[in-house]
Amino acid sequence: MTTLRPGPVDVHAHWLPTDLFGLPPGAPYRPISDRDGQLFIGDTPLSIDSRLMSDVDAIRSDMDAAGISVRVLSAPPFAFARHDLPGANEYTEAFNSALSGIVSDSRGAFAGFGSVNLGNLDASARQIEMLRDDDGIVGIAIPPIVGDESLDVGTLRDILRRAAHADLAVLVHPMQLPAPAMGRHYLTNLIGNPTESAVAVASTLLGGVLEEIPDLRICFVHGGGCAPDLLGRWDHAWHARADVSANSTTPPSDGFRQLYFDTVTHDELALVLLEEKAGDARILLGSDYPFDMADSDPLNNAINRGLTTHDLDQATRQFLRVE
Repeated sequence: MTTLRPGPVDVHAHWLPTDLFGLPPGAPYRPISDRDGQLFIGDTPLSIDSRLMSDVDAIRSDMDAAGISVRVLSAPPFAFARHDLPGANEYTEAFNSALSGIVSDSRGAFAGFGSVNLGNLDASARQIEMLRDDDGIVGIAIPPIVGDESLDVGTLRDILRRAAHADLAVLVHPMQLPAPAMGRHYLTNLIGNPTESAVAVASTLLGGVLEEIPDLRICFVHGGGCAPDLLGRWDHAWHARADVSANSTTPPSDGFRQLYFDTVTHDELALVLLEEKAGDARILLGSDYPFDMADSDPLNNAINRGLTTHDLDQATRQFLRVE
């Protein structure tokens, strides 16, 4: 079992080594670049100090300032390999190898969510088996949608099965996929991200995923997006429509309490609603570091909104299965 430093654990933080800034083959965005100390993706500024995406010393310094003992690092979502193209396996495995290296050198300050090739089931199965044997890698990070499929069917459902069998936790992070109607005002993030997450939560609950994979440990970041607000609507439809309840045995609100969510809601009442719907034992500390939409003081904000360090710690260590 992985051993982490005592103290608050941030399950939602991103890291990418500079030699992988080119992004995987078929990525929907142009490569990342450093321009005068600031990160850009293509010509779009990310509003991130370049060091904070890849410089371990800078990340550790920010952890200390925020009172965070451990960060569980995962690839930024634009670095997920979604297509079975030449070079995708090499990219994914290079990330996992680099992540394993910094985790093993951190003396319990870092853990990792590895990546898998989402376009090739044989490759993803092999990568999951490699990750299960890597101390310090506690799970995998995946997007909520690949192509026109979510977690209830196809590739993503198969990956969930394999992750649970390997005793790996799963972190689901939206990709901020381009959408013509959301091209302005940063709506691909402000509306697109919460909607992608809600689609994945609903697909998990209504698609019978938890019934088939009862050992699955899965966390949806950004507080589950807009899923907590929609849960009552889903319950109503589950009771009212046979097509909605066809693949699940219990109402969505029952399954919702088997999922995990992080604290990145940006709103006190939203976090209160999430706690009411999911329960304290399912809320994990998260920051979304180092993005501009991150919670810069996640621990204090969580405490000020009624969560306790004990509850956060217990839930996180249960989710990650760490000491």
